[in-house]
Amino acid sequence: MRLTIRDIQKLQAAGEPIPMLTAYDATSAHLGEAAGVPMLLVGDSLGMVIQGHDSTLPVKLEHIIYHTQIVSRVTQRALIVADMPFMTYNASIEQALVSAGRLMQEGGAQAVKLEGGEYMGPTIKAIVQAGIPVMAHIGLTPQGVNQFGGFRVQGREIASARQLLRDADAVQEAGAFAVVLELVAAPLAQMITERLDIPTIGIGSGPHCDGQVQVFHDLLGLFPTFGPRHSRQYADAGAAMQTALAQYVEDVKARRFPTMEQAFTMKEEVLAAVQADGTGNHASS
Repeated sequence: MRLTIRDIQKLQAAGEPIPMLTAYDATSAHLGEAAGVPMLLVGDSLGMVIQGHDSTLPVKLEHIIYHTQIVSRVTQRALIVADMPFMTYNASIEQALVSAGRLMQEGGAQAVKLEGGEYMGPTIKAIVQAGIPVMAHIGLTPQGVNQFGGFRVQGREIASARQLLRDADAVQEAGAFAVVLELVAAPLAQMITERLDIPTIGIGSGPHCDGQVQVFHDLLGLFPTFGPRHSRQYADAGAAMQTALAQYVEDVKARRFPTMEQAFTMKEEVLAAVQADGTGNHASS
């Protein structure tokens, strides 16, 4: 049985930290759920780690729907949250409702996530009133990376810190069931966490948030040349996979693979009959 937003909020109420992980396909979804992750995020980060773009901006709604279908299909327990991509909810509340509805109805998500604070309050409220749970996302919002001038820590100045406090209050008041704090200065993230009733899910925002979210590929070292400071690499899976693939190439070239252990036999009389025929055609009876 799937977890609900109430289950996630109960974890917070019990003081139990909430792990969240991105998932984009059957493999990542299965591994994440098997590890006990209660929330899986079909993030627009797939634009970078799956599609090979240098930002999340090229990701389309249809891409998130497709990947959410996969993740929801192969999981049974985790709460599935689907990202709303760039410019699929910004033009109007009506556009946001349609996009969120498609992620739920076609993708199979149990909640959606959108970026933006105080100014997104009315949109969050409308989506929640339509019966769709919303996870908010404030601080560094990757869809606005060009406006921020890069991936920079947020809330270090008085004005920006005050704005983040207003953003946090606004998304909670609008009805968000949780909020992601990305690259928020740790002391401010702690203040926001203590201030809000809803769970805070940190990424690069220090240890005091109610939960943490990380990118699947970062934790497993699938991109050895890239390691964000806010992440911890728990395995060097990328190097192990590359070594294994290189060994495969070498074994094929050296005719060490496949062997008869990876092959299938046939009845000797069938082989003999075909060999006797010589042409491969059926012999006349």
